[in-house]
Amino acid sequence: MSIHIIRKAHQASGQFNGGEILENKPIGFPREGGELKPYSNLFYWSHAWSDHGSTIGLHPHQGFEIMSFVTEGSIEHYDTAHKEWRRLDKGAAQIIRAGSGISHSEKINAGGHLFQIWFDPNLNASIQQPASYNDYEGTVFPVVESNGIRTKTYRGEGSPLQMESEGVEIIEKFIPNGEHVIALKSQKINSIYLVKGEFQVENETVWQDDFMVVKNQSELKVTARDSVQLFIISSLETLPYKTYAETYGR
Repeated sequence: MSIHIIRKAHQASGQFNGGEILENKPIGFPREGGELKPYSNLFYWSHAWSDHGSTIGLHPHQGFEIMSFVTEGSIEHYDTAHKEWRRLDKGAAQIIRAGSGISHSEKINAGGHLFQIWFDPNLNASIQQPASYNDYEGTVFPVVESNGIRTKTYRGEGSPLQMESEGVEIIEKFIPNGEHVIALKSQKINSIYLVKGEFQVENETVWQDDFMVVKNQSELKVTARDSVQLFIISSLETLPYKTYAETYGR
């Protein structure tokens, strides 16, 4: 059993356009510091937001699968495949399979928050494929409720979202005040971001924007204070290929 809590203060941080867009990053780039380095096929994880709205200009990507999840407000996206701006509202998701190369631009509208998460799908293979891209409105993802906990599945059973990165499951949980047991994937690495609220686990208090890495555990017993929103990615501990980080020593 292993629970590792990474406090917000120990995560990497970043900004764009003179601070118009701010970020905290459980998994950042090497120059940005932060306690965690890439693991499994998780290469990068940023929580980005803008109070007044701002745009990140056109820039290229290759190889990685880049996913965006709108947790508050709205964002807009432009890419060189579709050549038009498209809007994504709270609860929506987007995947860019960057393949042999694509350029895009992103706008976070005023009050918007999102996760941008990069997955390594085996770059040696993915970089040989043409880039592709999908938007998904929040209403297309299945939601179930059990014992007062509402679970939304972004990637997994019943979800239309397709990706090349192996063994990835992505869910969001909305948990009411009180004591609860959260089911986890015991054979995978469970990466958990506390989006809203606070809770106690094993005599530790976990605060908003804290991050947890949980291994070899089938459940998590928590005591939630008020309502809690968790974003959870379960991924393989061992991959059948060398990741970018392993290859280039990130």
